[in-house]
Amino acid sequence: MKISREDVLRVAQLAHLELSPEEVETYRGQLDEILNYIGKLQELDVTNVEPMAQFAAAAAGDSNLREDTLVPCTVVNDVLDNAPDAVKPFFRVPKVIER
Repeated sequence: MKISREDVLRVAQLAHLELSPEEVETYRGQLDEILNYIGKLQELDVTNVEPMAQFAAAAAGDSNLREDTLVPCTVVNDVLDNAPDAVKPFFRVPKVIER
């Protein structure tokens, strides 16, 4: 699948990114390579491959996963103190809804 320059510009617009012409061409090539690789993966025959998921091991009672435990976050104040425009307990960011 070929990614066009317009495709890259549209994605950049949706992500509110300003790209130079060189960056547009770089990302166009990279996205094209990614989609070509995905196309190759879709050609694989996986009809006899069993799905894998962590819950399968847990359901069989063979779980090496740790228990979920709540732990207090001790870095919140440090992070907010170093933020350019924070009003505890929140980060303030530019409004982008109107774009």
